[in-house]
Amino acid sequence: MLNFIYYPVSFILWCWHWVFGHIFGESSGFAWALAVVFLVFTLRAILFKPFVGQVRSMRKMQEFAPELQKIKKKYANDKQRQAQEMQKLQSEHGVNPLGGCLPMLVQIPVFIGLFHVLRSFRPGWGEVYFFDAQGVESFVNAKLFGANLSTFITMPANELEQFATSRNAVLLVSIPLMIIASIATHFTARHSVARQTQAAADNPQTAIMNKLTLYIFPIGVLVGGLFFPIAILLYWLSNNAWTLGQQYVVYHRIDREEEAKKVEATAQRTALAPKPGAKPVTKPKPGQKPQPPRKPAGTTPATDAEAAPDGSGSTETAKPSTEVPGLSPDRSPSKKQGNKKRR
Repeated sequence: MLNFIYYPVSFILWCWHWVFGHIFGESSGFAWALAVVFLVFTLRAILFKPFVGQVRSMRKMQEFAPELQKIKKKYANDKQRQAQEMQKLQSEHGVNPLGGCLPMLVQIPVFIGLFHVLRSFRPGWGEVYFFDAQGVESFVNAKLFGANLSTFITMPANELEQFATSRNAVLLVSIPLMIIASIATHFTARHSVARQTQAAADNPQTAIMNKLTLYIFPIGVLVGGLFFPIAILLYWLSNNAWTLGQQYVVYHRIDREEEAKKVEATAQRTALAPKPGAKPVTKPKPGQKPQPPRKPAGTTPATDAEAAPDGSGSTETAKPSTEVPGLSPDRSPSKKQGNKKRR
């Protein structure tokens, strides 16, 4: 029924076992353990780009979260209109809420596929998907510190005998893996919660999810470890280790990008700002002619006497005239007064 999942998972596992089998031996427990670990790394490498998109989408949603809250309050009694307005706002900001679920949704069928394939590796079962009978027998005989990778703590004693494994050996390998996987799950969630804004953390639904991821999920790993094969515990541990490292790299990368954008925006504002002592220049409105610059107060326009008659632009000032209106140039006021006295 789910062969479209089982075959790809078993093929990737077969490829990595072929690689590490040439190094450690085909029946080596380390070869099979590393094959499971690198199966996880292969999947997560494929999902790296969607994960980056998920982080960017979450950042954008945090930026316009206040607008979403306004829409929820405004259309509290009209859920249909509320959903339409929220979708409209998300599309305007280029955010797809479902895109952030892709990495998680893809991992679920892989987990199911790996769990089924490993449970199918039993003595005398013959071929299992991409593995032939020799490959299945190699897995059955492989031991990691004395425990087979298909065994788990609560496995019945008769089945443990089929794998030639003691329960103490299973406990010795499973318990440390359970504890480390649980701690890794907690720190992965803690690192993600630390990136949330205060507004998001104050949301009651977000607070509940934070408690689930911080405490309930790690406890679930401890409880589930009693029923999960050792190979699944390796899958869980390597998956959380990858997630923790990936979050560190991606978050710091996005932080540097945002810091560079802030520096660039600050530089642009500084370049466009008026210099000290200079008046800001206002751009004319469309269709409006630019106004000529105003002259400083206290200045008068130049007179004709100040301008050169030939238009040469000479700056020499004309001497003031001493002529008196009504007199000829050769007669002065003193001579006229002398004539009056003689009469």
